[in-house]
Amino acid sequence: MASLSGVRWLTRALVSASNPGAWRGLGTSAAAQAASRSQAEDVRVEGAFPVTMLPGDGVGPELMHAVKEVFKAAAVPVEFQEHHLSEVQNMASEEKLEQVLSSMKENKVAIIGKIHTPMEYKGELASYDMRLRRKLDLFANVVHVKSLPGYMTRHNNLDLVIIREQTEGEYSSLEHEVRPEKLGGAGMEVGERWSSFPRSPSCFSFLTQSARGVIECLKIVTRAKSQRIAKFAFDYATKKGRGKVTAVHKANIMKLGDGLFLQCCEEVAELYPKIKFETMIIDNCCMQLVQNPYQFDVLVMPNLYGNIIDNLAAGLVGGAGVVPGESYSAEYAVFEMGARHPFAQAVGRNIANPTAMLLSASNMLRHLNLEYHSNMIAEAVKKVIKVGKVRTRDMGGYSTTTDFIQSVIGHLHPHGS
Repeated sequence: MASLSGVRWLTRALVSASNPGAWRGLGTSAAAQAASRSQAEDVRVEGAFPVTMLPGDGVGPELMHAVKEVFKAAAVPVEFQEHHLSEVQNMASEEKLEQVLSSMKENKVAIIGKIHTPMEYKGELASYDMRLRRKLDLFANVVHVKSLPGYMTRHNNLDLVIIREQTEGEYSSLEHEVRPEKLGGAGMEVGERWSSFPRSPSCFSFLTQSARGVIECLKIVTRAKSQRIAKFAFDYATKKGRGKVTAVHKANIMKLGDGLFLQCCEEVAELYPKIKFETMIIDNCCMQLVQNPYQFDVLVMPNLYGNIIDNLAAGLVGGAGVVPGESYSAEYAVFEMGARHPFAQAVGRNIANPTAMLLSASNMLRHLNLEYHSNMIAEAVKKVIKVGKVRTRDMGGYSTTTDFIQSVIGHLHPHGS
């Protein structure tokens, strides 16, 4: 009963108000709400909504160019404040990060490309992309996987939503070297070397067999954040008129970590008796998605599983180039591609598919209550794909990014006017 009452307290706190500057199903304080309304009114007087734009790496800048061209042709009342943050283009620093954060905190809404994370360790485990999401507390990532009429794939008429917690789990950047690769003093015994480093009893028996090369990577699962993402998923299902939520986990192996996540989902599910609740182990979920994805409606899961499932599900409807995504905190909303790939091999070749970014931009306009412009752009993109004359290479065609953009612009208004 105590845990359930805790969930009810969290429920009241999360849905206390509606906030147009963030996910509307998850409210913030009345003060934040008033500030958001005041800002929106000021912007309307000036004639444009300010939106932070981060082009990112790979084909990100090209996709953002597509968004700007289509917005210009559609006369969308949005003013982009562009910032560049990149770890691979020597455009990343604490100063730039603070500039981006300041802009996003002021505007409440952003559209971003993939910020590529190098694999090389340079003294900082958390990437700028991860730090950005943590500082804004963008805890909920939403990827709507939906088939596009006119584009045939192995599975058609799909419509499912993947909701991922993205502030903890395996992506907590808490790693340390228990036993370094290179140990000093060739004559030292294992026991002597062990005494020189931080003790970790859980891996002591292993270390007696292996003298070097041991890393511990911590997976963090908390009740508060597990309840929060579960609450978000059920709120989303309620708001969108969806009938089922599936919690994805690996509690059979990670009995405490994923066990806590699963327990929190079960507790929150009790508050939503009209929504069917199921659970599924992650490896089985992957197989079921490939064999029969129609059984799913809304899926909620921890960080790493969500990252994998986002990409797997995107492949079911045509790949990363056609699936939009978005991330929410209680105050901020960030719109991006559903499957985060920089597509470095396509840079400068004018072959990138702007569908996902344009659909994400359309979702952003809907979030800003610009329904007319949102529908205009989304319908234009879908018409181009349905007609099928203009297809980028990832969709089996030979059209360029520019061809696609011009075709979308041509479908913005009736008869191309």
